[in-house]
Amino acid sequence: MDFLYEKISYLRGLADGLDVKADTKEGKLFNALMDVIEEIADGMSDIVEEQDEVNEYLDLLDEDLSTVEEELFGDMEIDEDDYDDDDYDFDFDDEDEFDEDFDDENHCGCGCEEE
Repeated sequence: MDFLYEKISYLRGLADGLDVKADTKEGKLFNALMDVIEEIADGMSDIVEEQDEVNEYLDLLDEDLSTVEEELFGDMEIDEDDYDDDDYDFDFDDEDEFDEDFDDENHCGCGCEEE
């Protein structure tokens, strides 16, 4: 993030080099823009810092999970060919089964007589 702060400093230098007075409309605009840019850079810096902390935490969790897996499964290898996604494929678009159980006299489709 240092590169971002360097660029902000460069922009401040350019604005100062224009010799725009702070009490003019242009000076107020330049100063306000620079303040906003610095706040954005500070916010981004905070986000990067927090993301680094989250990544460290995830790395620790991954190590712990590896330890747990090793304790539970040992050297057992899982053969990915034994797992078939088609065994768990449900077709929720097929409403024919529901339609057969539902009629005007028996609203719930369970076989009981509702009034």
